[in-house]
Amino acid sequence: MTTLQPTSRRNEWWEATKTAVCGLAIAAGFHTFVAEVRYIPSESMTPTLQVGDRIIVEKLSYRLRSPQRGDIVVFSATPELRSQNLKDDLVKRIIGLPGDTIRVQFGKLFINDQRVAESYLQDAPTYNYGPATVPQNQYFVLGDNRNHSYDSHVWGFVPKQNLIGHATLRFCPWNRFGWFPYINL
Repeated sequence: MTTLQPTSRRNEWWEATKTAVCGLAIAAGFHTFVAEVRYIPSESMTPTLQVGDRIIVEKLSYRLRSPQRGDIVVFSATPELRSQNLKDDLVKRIIGLPGDTIRVQFGKLFINDQRVAESYLQDAPTYNYGPATVPQNQYFVLGDNRNHSYDSHVWGFVPKQNLIGHATLRFCPWNRFGWFPYINL
């Protein structure tokens, strides 16, 4: 028969401290390698993302597969943006993959000379861009609110190493709760 020994207060504090440190380590690892919560501060992705939305950004899949056209991604500021003293992370939609030729003309998007229907846009773009070919290991990203988005059509391409992850779930506000659908461009 096993009897429990009374524990000292010092032992209780030590156990609580070990538990707290382990919990913090697990949380930090989850945030660094698996997923994190992000807040949407601007209208550059409306109507898909609204100011104040809170999303889950998943980080694991890009270790196993390449980013896909149509993914909504969060990325750290590119060298071009940093040279403009813009250091915040951004959220945009991947439009062009490495090797793609991108053109925006008369309010329409063309990828490799094929017109792309974009049902998720706020408004058709009022600018022309390209043609430009996406370099290897880089991506061309645009906001869904094309005319009010500071994106690749202004400052260039996103290096693959700048990608943090992709948006998978909106959890706030509750009336817009849901998974982001896969969009095949």
